[in-house]
Amino acid sequence: MEQQEYATGATQVAGGVAGARTGGAGRSTTDAVVAVREAGPDAPQETGPDGGAPALSPDPGLLRLAQWFAEADPGTADDLCTASFGLYPARHFGVPAEPVAQPGAQSAAEPGAEPGTGPAAGPPAVADISWWHGPTAHTPAALRTREARPARGPRRARRDAGALPVVLSGAKPGEPGKHRKPERSRSAAVGTQDRSAAAERRIAARLLLAHPLVTASGPHADGFPLIRRHRDWLTERFDTLLGYRLVVGPWHARLGKAGLGPGATRGFEHPGTGAPFTPGGYAQLALALALLVDAPERLPLGRLLVAMRAAAPAAARSADPADLAMALAALAGWQVLDGIPADPADPETGAVLLTVDRELARAVPAGPPALADDAGDLIRRAAEAEPGTAVRRRLAETPAVLAADLPEDQRAWLRDHRHSGPAALADFLGLETEQRAEGVALLDPAEELTDLALPGTGTPAQAALLLVERLVEEVRPLPDETTGADVPTPAVPIPDALIDGVLGDIADEYGLPAGWRRDYLADRTALRRDTLDLLHRMGLITATPRGTRPPGWLLRAPAARYAPAADLLPAPGTGRHSRREPSVTIPGPAGPREEQRA
Repeated sequence: MEQQEYATGATQVAGGVAGARTGGAGRSTTDAVVAVREAGPDAPQETGPDGGAPALSPDPGLLRLAQWFAEADPGTADDLCTASFGLYPARHFGVPAEPVAQPGAQSAAEPGAEPGTGPAAGPPAVADISWWHGPTAHTPAALRTREARPARGPRRARRDAGALPVVLSGAKPGEPGKHRKPERSRSAAVGTQDRSAAAERRIAARLLLAHPLVTASGPHADGFPLIRRHRDWLTERFDTLLGYRLVVGPWHARLGKAGLGPGATRGFEHPGTGAPFTPGGYAQLALALALLVDAPERLPLGRLLVAMRAAAPAAARSADPADLAMALAALAGWQVLDGIPADPADPETGAVLLTVDRELARAVPAGPPALADDAGDLIRRAAEAEPGTAVRRRLAETPAVLAADLPEDQRAWLRDHRHSGPAALADFLGLETEQRAEGVALLDPAEELTDLALPGTGTPAQAALLLVERLVEEVRPLPDETTGADVPTPAVPIPDALIDGVLGDIADEYGLPAGWRRDYLADRTALRRDTLDLLHRMGLITATPRGTRPPGWLLRAPAARYAPAADLLPAPGTGRHSRREPSVTIPGPAGPREEQRA
């Protein structure tokens, strides 16, 4: 893996892979590229105060990053994590919407036109329908019982034996020769190999997008041979479509993802408990990496902790033991460290020897702040790209892309490449395209290429689905309510009292019968917090713009895909104060009578 030297100011190098092959750091990647120091064999070795083992020297760029994490608020720390590490998984909707009849789909092509160029070959009419009133993926509550899904991983490429043509050489039609085995024709064998190679490449690409760091002995080791086998093709496609740099070594593969900008909601979680990382946890992680990139292969835990405290005294004073445990657990999950004790803060564990993988330690950072002025500058730089690459990144990594959320140049690109842009990614990753008037979503019905699932298991997931469908029914705009020139409304405000009222109703109605966790039923504040957090991370709601008073939530158009279809002509009420339907007088043989208008 190519490295950068910090010295007095880091110099930028072109990204690439082994063998002097240029990789994904080409025309559209950020300036904040990998920049970790690599100590050569002739580098001077500092010694400790007692003249014993060499002192651990921290990497200045990662040390700077640790300081930024320590000073950041939780939201900024998550964005900084996305920009500096790029280890977030992709996130997509899974359930496709119900198909709709396409107007004019049966119309014949014009005389003399080539196949595929007639009126029926144009873009689907459903692309002009709003998410608010289009086809839905709604599932009745009674049908939402879902068993726990197995751990996600790459599906193995399988050959379809029934699809292999057989040439019955020297035999009568329909039966094999007496002394000859059936032979596959050369053309059939070549076609089968091509299909198998295409399937393997797609599996490898999906695996890398879901898990940007894959090791030969890690939890996704069965997909690593596919990545190595197709590394040249994958390197070129990731660079061309997404501007991502792919580095494939003998024992690991690293896809260097770019940042997603502010508000990306892609932070780390504790690999064991699922607790979200805190700014202190990120700071401890960056600080540990700053020392591990040049550490010896065998390192006492106590020596690492002493070096961390010496490198950043201020961060050490304010560090929480849980932050340190969280950081070390993440490093163990990536196989950077091995042999971490259950309680790293216990003084008696200081003599425990850790095994350090320096190559993996250098592979974890994707954009240390070699060229950034501060945390905000790094977040901005990491998300910079030309319009086409920026939109394709959003399509590949996020559940839905709304044109209203894009800058003007990216909005123009999406408008000009409305079908070809998403189609190229869908073919590359094996996804389905959902085009709507507000934007585009790439769906993964297999629910493998996503870190969150909706519908899903667990109390917050079930509550989120029930909540979002009722919010849509309450605040969904009418078809003629638009903003601008015939542009569907991308989001509508949600009254805060409506959230509390609806969530309380569904908790009372579904909670105990559905087996929801009793702590959530007892603590409605926690239920609200975790339910809204899930909807926010799935892109179905978003916070109101900064400065809005009081702050609140907006319901986004893709949320309507999980609600029942809009009933624009509701049945008349039957209450005492309901308005009655108009009636008409129909003459009959026995005199006039009144009948309700149909």
